[in-house]
Amino acid sequence: MRVVSSRLSFAAGLACSAVLAGQLLASSPALAQEGPPGSAPEKPCNATSGAYQWQLEKKLGLPRDGVQSTEDCIAIRNLQKRLGIKPADGKATLKTYRMLLVHEVRKNPNADGKCPVRTYRVTCVDLNRQILWVQKSKKVVFAPVPIRSGKDGYETRRGWHKIYLKRARHFSTLYDNAPMPHSQFFNGGQAFHGTYNDLFKSGSHGCVNMYAADAKRLFDLLKVGDRVYVWGTKPGTGKRNGTYTDDVLIAQGFGSFGIAQDPAADRPPTAAELDAALRE
Repeated sequence: MRVVSSRLSFAAGLACSAVLAGQLLASSPALAQEGPPGSAPEKPCNATSGAYQWQLEKKLGLPRDGVQSTEDCIAIRNLQKRLGIKPADGKATLKTYRMLLVHEVRKNPNADGKCPVRTYRVTCVDLNRQILWVQKSKKVVFAPVPIRSGKDGYETRRGWHKIYLKRARHFSTLYDNAPMPHSQFFNGGQAFHGTYNDLFKSGSHGCVNMYAADAKRLFDLLKVGDRVYVWGTKPGTGKRNGTYTDDVLIAQGFGSFGIAQDPAADRPPTAAELDAALRE
């Protein structure tokens, strides 16, 4: 009887310990992030509030107070891991927010019908969400990717355009020979091209920047003559004060006679190609 009694007391003690541990984890997110027994303990999540704190709190269903808590930090860090964002530190950054927007619309980026549906390929450039995709009829043939469009005074021009010139290797003579890998010009000096800089910082001089790998895939897909449709307004822009008119922007894009010349290009753009950039 004593043996049985001892075993019962021992089992009851284990049960009480388990309940107590559960209560501690529930009351302390810092303890909960250490993971299950046997796993390597994770570093404490102690990032401070970020620029997109409130937006990410709303997206993740967290208390919307704009102030980082341990719970916020852990939730944002887990999101960053799912999206493949490095470092996954729990900071509510613009990059994290923009990549979440891309992830959310991957299945149906044109749910609001803003990009015209045609039987031919249309490259859809959503300046509001800073996202680009390509569709043919209602089928998405190039999944949404994050972009960076023109900043104030250099806004990416909206409306219908055509791809009229493609250059895999290109350097800008307007902006300090800046590399523009896999350039596809669609309106004056404005083009799709890759960037090696921070895609989520500031804005371009009118071009639609994207990760270099995405720019290459888009370059391989599109052909001269393919159509482009641009709409919306880049967040933080739209405050043009008249200093830069569309005419001035076009003149800047064309320079003396056209597109910034690439010494490695097969040939400069023809007059017909330049003229085509101004027509739908």
